[in-house]
This record gives sequence, structure tokens and C-alpha cells, in this order.
Amino acid sequence: MTTHAATETAALPQPIVGEALVARAAAVRDEVAKAFIGQDDVLDQILIVLLAGGHVLIEGVPGLGKTLLVRALGQALGCGYGRVQFTPDLMPSDVCGHAVYDPKTERFAIRRGPIFTNLLLADEINRAPAKTQSALLEAMQEQQVTIEGTSHPLPAPFMTLATQNPVEQEGTYPLPEAQLDRFLLKVLIDYPSHADEVGMVTAVSSGRAAAHFDLSQVRAVLSAEDIVAMQLGTGLVTVDAAVIDYAVRIVSATRKWPGIALGAGPRGSLALVRAARAQAVLAGRDFVTPDDIRSIAKPALRHRIALSPEMQIEGQTPDQVLDALLAKVEAPRQ
Repeated sequence: MTTHAATETAALPQPIVGEALVARAAAVRDEVAKAFIGQDDVLDQILIVLLAGGHVLIEGVPGLGKTLLVRALGQALGCGYGRVQFTPDLMPSDVCGHAVYDPKTERFAIRRGPIFTNLLLADEINRAPAKTQSALLEAMQEQQVTIEGTSHPLPAPFMTLATQNPVEQEGTYPLPEAQLDRFLLKVLIDYPSHADEVGMVTAVSSGRAAAHFDLSQVRAVLSAEDIVAMQLGTGLVTVDAAVIDYAVRIVSATRKWPGIALGAGPRGSLALVRAARAQAVLAGRDFVTPDDIRSIAKPALRHRIALSPEMQIEGQTPDQVLDALLAKVEAPRQ
């Protein structure tokens, strides 16, 4: 039987709304951009997940700055940051923690794992077996970790940023659908543009012997309490009933669309609306438009659908199928 640790419920901060919310989100974006050059869409999608209080899966080949992005974000937010390198021999207790017997007190003491932080970087998450990947499920869904039958709440805010390499398949374990569904967005990082890559190489190679990125210029512009207040404010962004209906119709269409073997569940509809609220904040608005739903649909749904074998043989990608679907689902008139 699982027992819950008695904890005092901390009072929630006052939501940050309106221009103050937009300004603080812009300040975080500006600070992270000092270290993470280019890839503006990727940075915005990470901030959307932060504002919506979700978790993100970042996919890209090595060397595109996935880890750098998370480190810069942690420094700009001014809150706890932890990193776990997932490997085939990593155990669930290495992530969550375990009980250790203390001979002096003749009692078991709980030794907390690196998951007890605000921002957790799960680097190359698909290199660990399913039993270790599943250690994150309770934390991502319920914001708590159970050790020896006792549940321990995680600090607020808590955000998992998992990375994976789509190229190397040897020695990897594909994430199960149940865990993929816990990620609010799946963000794809592509190669930078020529101008961005020139700027990055110039910044890193000037006067340095090693390829180290300078994060000292990234200032902490928020606190953990500020982030929670911003998340509460994002949840207050207005969403018209017609826009919610549009989001649900998009997700419903994935369940019967030709070429999609497995469509998105209700969590996909929730993810669309939550992410669209944050998208509106980054755009400087206090209301959601159908364009917000459409623009965030692929990151919110690409990991929640499974293509049929025929589509995979044809070389179709989830994004291509979603583009065709979005073109057919009628948007409400603004």
C-alpha cells in the first residue's frame, strides 16, 4: 500500500497576467538567445512548454545544441537544474533515489535522486531500458516520486526536457506510447542556417582553445515562484468555445485519417489548447486564435500518432500527414 507523506500545501503565488506576463517571457527568450544562436522556432516551442507547465521531448542529431539550450534555459530561470545521462545500465533508483540503511540510527534514510529539481535534463533518454524510462512516468504526470512506499512531492515548477538522437538505433530503446503521451510537445531541431552557423563558430572559436560555450552572459531573470505565477497566468488566457471545438476536431480527425494507424487521445486535445495559450502569450495576446492551434498542432501531435505500414513504406513522415490533415479540417472564422 502506498502512503503519502504529510506535506504542507504551499500557497500559490498570484498569477502574472497581461503585459507583465508577455514581458517576462520575452526576457527569458532574450537571455537564452545569448547562448543559443538561431533556431528561434525551437526556442519558442521550449518556452511554450515552460509556460504551459508541461514536459518536452527534443529530437535532433548530435551537435545541434540540445544540451546547451537546456543549460542556458536553466541559468536564465534561476532555479534548480539537474542532468542525467541515460545509459543501458542506468537503474530507476539512479534517477529517483533509494533508501539507504544508516547503522548509526539503525533506520533507513531516503537518498533523493537527481529528479528532485526544477529542470531535469534526461539526456539521450532512449538509451535506457523501459524500466528506467518508466521511472519518469509518475514524476511527469503526478509531480511526485514514490520511494519505498512513500510519495515525495517534487519542487514546483518541475519540467522534464528529454533529448534523443533519431539517427543511431543500435543500443537504443524506443519510448513507449504511454510515455510519449506525457510530453506536451516533441520539438525537432534541424541544422542551423548558414548565417547562424557562421555566428556560432565565430563566437565559440574566438580566443579559445576548446569548444566551450560561454554561459556567463546569461542572467537569471526569473525565480521558481515567478515561473509558477507565469504558468498560472498562462492558464487564464481566453480560449473561445469555437477554438476549443477546432482543436478537438483536429485531434478527432487523427483517429480516422487514412494512413494513421493510431490517432491521438484526449490528452492530445488538452495539449493543443494548453500549448496554444502559451503561444498566444509569446505573441503578446491574452486570447487564443485558430492560427495558434494550427501553428502548434504538429509539435503537439507528431509523437501521439502512429503511421500505418503503407505510409512508412512510402517514406511519409508524421508531419507530412498532419499537414494534409490540417489543410482539410475547417478552421472557425475569426
